[in-house]
Amino acid sequence: MYYIQKESWDNMVLNQKEGWIEVITGPMFAGKTEELLRRIKRLEYAKKNIVVFKPLIDNRYADSDVVSHNNNKTKSVNINTSEEIFLHIDKETDVVAIDEVQFLDNKTPKVIDHLASLGKRVIVSGLDMDFRGEPFSFMPMLLSMAEYVTKLSAVCVECGTPATRTQRIINGRPARYLDPIVLIGASESYEARCRKCHRVHRKPKLYKGKI
Repeated sequence: MYYIQKESWDNMVLNQKEGWIEVITGPMFAGKTEELLRRIKRLEYAKKNIVVFKPLIDNRYADSDVVSHNNNKTKSVNINTSEEIFLHIDKETDVVAIDEVQFLDNKTPKVIDHLASLGKRVIVSGLDMDFRGEPFSFMPMLLSMAEYVTKLSAVCVECGTPATRTQRIINGRPARYLDPIVLIGASESYEARCRKCHRVHRKPKLYKGKI
């Protein structure tokens, strides 16, 4: 397998002229927003024209900032739908960044693809799986469209191994399979878990007893 060091990769994509899509994904507490902010900061140093967006529904830490769990932040534009992005950018915009992209509408992949085709660098961060451990909405489509994908892992709070899933906790117990997909929260409602320690109450077991 061929590995590219972070600085080398940054320099490579910094100098590209055409548009493309970057997706930063993984479970909660994996550092997705932190990595998004790192890339934004580097592009600011390069004097790029950047517009940062986040879904209006995500108001956990601030109303008009993208904020990581480590409390790093940058100013952002709140949007209800992906098409609102067009109202806040112009031909001079070099970079479009979106945090928590999975909370936007199903037109999002087409909007992002169009932006990349216009020559914009589009960087998004978001969950690849919901609390059930299943693909989150349009994220599989976005991952397949992207030129660059960074999949991060967290640390399982139960056993300390790499965590790739998000555990939802309701009143101290694992959430039920039929609970709503979107329920905004932070550490009081969610935990990072590995596959073995991840629990979903009453999740269908399609192949139970096969082996």
